[in-house]
Amino acid sequence: MNHLKTFTLIAALTALFGFIGLQLGGMNGMLIALVFAGGMNLFSYWNADKIVLRMYRAQMVDETHPDARIRTYVTDTLEMAQRAGMPRPRIAIIPNDQPNAFATGRNPQNSAVCATTGLLDMLTREEIRGVMAHELAHVKNRDTLTMTVTATLAGAISALANFALIFGGGDRERPGGIIGTLALMLLAPMAAGLVQMAISRSREYEADRVGAEIAQDPQALASALQKIEAYSKRIVNLTAERNPASGQLFIINPLAGRGADNLFSTHPNTGNRVRALMELGTKMGMTPRAAPAFLPTSAPGTSVPATGQAPRPRGPWG
Repeated sequence: MNHLKTFTLIAALTALFGFIGLQLGGMNGMLIALVFAGGMNLFSYWNADKIVLRMYRAQMVDETHPDARIRTYVTDTLEMAQRAGMPRPRIAIIPNDQPNAFATGRNPQNSAVCATTGLLDMLTREEIRGVMAHELAHVKNRDTLTMTVTATLAGAISALANFALIFGGGDRERPGGIIGTLALMLLAPMAAGLVQMAISRSREYEADRVGAEIAQDPQALASALQKIEAYSKRIVNLTAERNPASGQLFIINPLAGRGADNLFSTHPNTGNRVRALMELGTKMGMTPRAAPAFLPTSAPGTSVPATGQAPRPRGPWG
């Protein structure tokens, strides 16, 4: 269903591009906008992994790392990738207190999966495995390619809106006249953005499902999502705040934890994701586990729980 929803939304975005293109720019303007947006996104697609890894100061790690928890993180991730029949991904850690993770790379042969140091500190080993399985699922599903296609179409629609007057968008003889053209210029990018966000949400649900199958533990991922969301609301990710466009890469929205499941969100509501994962666990014959015993209640921007709460978890092995 998630694949079908994605294909349907891409088809809708393509149809929207065709309609808006003919209305605002005509055939020539539509082709120019498509080439312009396609060129920009092709460059980003080819170089995105280098750009984002450098942006977040990611450090590549392997099985020889001196920290035992990082060695285990690497070993578990490689074991799951092998089980899923995937090429060996590059594995990195990001020095950031906010627990989060993302995958990048133009294809499975050139992929990288990353976890923050906060994620390794605050989650159990099983939860970390669930999160990294989700990121491997993004790689396996080639979601980077899917989102590049949608970004190209959405970008082309925005380019058409910006170039509308140059391409004849102000022609009063067009249906609706100048008012209709101005309305299209304003509403078209918004409509394209909404479809793009819906596609992003559908890919997150699919990565949850496939990742749960890779890790063979949907409940661990469900527990991890609840912890990540709770902590991300209280620990600011300064790099993500300065580069909000990169927020959709992460498993949970890193921008102050505001990721409600609505038309304007790139991430599904965490409660909806948890319910779907728990249902999957039931289908797999698993006994439901209790919710995470400790979630933070400290003020936003801090990483230390308020007085009287349980101490901050020290990681998977302590």
